[in-house]
Amino acid sequence: MKHAIHGVHSAAATPVTGDGTPDLKLFGDHCRRLLEDGCHGIAMLGTTGEANSFGVRQRIDLVEAAIAGGTPANALLPGTSTPAVADTVELTRHAVQSGAKGVVMLPPYYYKGVSDEGLFRFYARVIEAVADDRLRIVLYHIPQVSQIPLSHALIGRLLEAFPGIVTGIKDSSGDMNNMRAMCETFPALGVLAGADPLMLPLLRLGGAGCITATSNVRADALRIVWDGWNDPAKTEQVEAAQARIDEWRTLSNKYVQLPTIKTMLAKRRGDMAWLNLMPPLVELPEAERNDIWAQMDRLGG
Repeated sequence: MKHAIHGVHSAAATPVTGDGTPDLKLFGDHCRRLLEDGCHGIAMLGTTGEANSFGVRQRIDLVEAAIAGGTPANALLPGTSTPAVADTVELTRHAVQSGAKGVVMLPPYYYKGVSDEGLFRFYARVIEAVADDRLRIVLYHIPQVSQIPLSHALIGRLLEAFPGIVTGIKDSSGDMNNMRAMCETFPALGVLAGADPLMLPLLRLGGAGCITATSNVRADALRIVWDGWNDPAKTEQVEAAQARIDEWRTLSNKYVQLPTIKTMLAKRRGDMAWLNLMPPLVELPEAERNDIWAQMDRLGG
């Protein structure tokens, strides 16, 4: 594989206690089990991980908890972006010094309608302040949430200015045309799908893998696709795994996605602590929760 960061990565959910404190022990266990389920890495503290509901110290503690729980540091891709350069530098420097294989970095997401020049300056100041050749950045394109798209002109400029540091992009837009264009225009850029059903078509276009939410509960099927997608002898096995992925992704989107993922984890891990969320998110109503669990039984999970 030609890309520095590639494979199946879970957009790991973050367990919290009833008062909103990160459950560090449960999180460490979860990360380790995701690797056992088939993930190559853990993209923690992203959208699914409720990153922007935690403070800087809490986010640092979660990285350290993952490592203490048995996850190799070089399997981690922490989300480190905040609207503030100083906080982003602190989180990114900690991730690099901890041995993480890379970081996932949103654009600064408070001000809208900003220019490519402004976005370039944000990324450049972070990279220059961290000042560590070990830094590897996966850009994060999720315009439906951030309201700040990452243009191809900006991506090209960052790749030229910081070769070997800006190495990938997570595209959660769902736009296969955009992913195809990035694979064609930037062959050295590891394009990672942000939706489980899109990893297989993206691999066929030269993509690098995925960072997805449903891998919290179905990493096994994604790993089958990754291992066999280019092997004609495994076509039937890959198609069956892809169908399973599609079913579970559809279920995860039946209600509000993040509470649904945690509801699925509560059943999968046999621990109701997974039902807790950080405000402003709230748990699913009982009827929806019971429906999700019944559908999981139907799907064999």
